[in-house]
Order: sequence, then C-alpha cells, then structure tokens
Amino acid sequence: MAKKSIRSYYSLVRSKQADETRARIAGAARKLILNRGFESATIEAIAREAKVAVPTVYAVFGSKRRILTELVERAAFGPVFQKLIGEAEGLTDPVARLRLTARIARQIYEGERSESELLRKARVVIPELAAREEERNCGRYDAHCITIDYLVRSGRLNPAISMQEARDILWAFTARDLFRLLVVERKWSVKRYEEWLADALVSALTVKQKQKSPKTPAQAGKAR
Repeated sequence: MAKKSIRSYYSLVRSKQADETRARIAGAARKLILNRGFESATIEAIAREAKVAVPTVYAVFGSKRRILTELVERAAFGPVFQKLIGEAEGLTDPVARLRLTARIARQIYEGERSESELLRKARVVIPELAAREEERNCGRYDAHCITIDYLVRSGRLNPAISMQEARDILWAFTARDLFRLLVVERKWSVKRYEEWLADALVSALTVKQKQKSPKTPAQAGKAR
C-alpha cells in the first residue's frame, strides 16, 4: 500500500508539472501571437518566452496550430464557464435558464474575444480551426434541446413556434457571429449584449405564465 501511495503521489506531481508547462507554453504563445502576429510567433520564439526547450513545445503540442486551437478553447471554456454550467444544471425555471444562457454566451465570447479575432484572421492558414468551430456549433445545437424541453414541460414554450423552431432560434441567437456584429462591429458593451440577448430569448421563446385570479368571497364560500 505504501508503494502504491508513493506512486500515486509522484504521478500527481508529474501531472501537475505537465499542466503547468502546458499552460506556460500556451501563455507565451498567446502573448507573442497577439503582439507579433501568428506568422512571427515561431516555435523557437515561443520556447524562449516560455523558458522551455524547443523539443518540449513539440512534445506537448505538436504544432503551432494546435497551440492556437488550445488558446481558443482555454479562453472560451475556462473556470467561469464551468461555474455557469454548474448553475444551469441546478435551474428548473425555464426563463431563468434562458437568461443564464445569455450570460454563458457572453462569458464565452467575451473571454475569447481576442482569440476570436485571431481565429477569423488566421482561418486561411489554419483550416482545421474552421472545422473545430463547426464541431462546437453542432455541440451547442445539441445542448439547447435541454432548455427547450424545460420550456415544453413547464408549458412556457411560445405556442406560435414548434420545438424545432425554438431550438433553431436559441441556436441562432447565441451564435458567435451575432456577438461579433453587435459588440465588435457596432460597439455594444458586453453588458448590453447580455441584457438584450436575455430579453430577446425570453420574448421569442416563451409565453407568459398565467396567473391565478384571486377568488371572490362568493367563490371562497363555495369552496368551503
């Protein structure tokens, strides 16, 4: 048992060291790419900035393209994103889930904003990033079915649209392109984007919950 515990300890230490090295390389690459551009941030320059050997960079990532892919992933799905997802899992109110969906969209796109602009400019030299973006869009579409199911089960789905249409609307409204158009191109604040998106989703997808009318004294007497 003692030997097993020692092996587990050293395994954890090595794993932590590997994660720290990976993060240091990614951080160095991000700094250089933002300051110098994608082409000028060579593997050798990244290694120098991260204070590691060139073979280490290749061993960890394999290529500069994979480093850039990881930068986008880290920016989009970091600790704050994970916390918001945890909050979503505990929500049963469909309207609250829609508003939290707007907050999640803001967090993803705000967090990756610099990397997103890099992504747009780098697509001609990094075609696999476009394919990765397509995968993420598909995953986002699949994930939205949970929120739509909540709307249906609670009787809050707008009767003027089908479940399929509701899912399509939710997917389209939470797309990166809409964030880019409003925040990057039209200079909206991210706070205004989130508020508008939350209101737009609730308005488009839900029907107001019917409130029970208070009983008149006569009705109350009959009930007794």
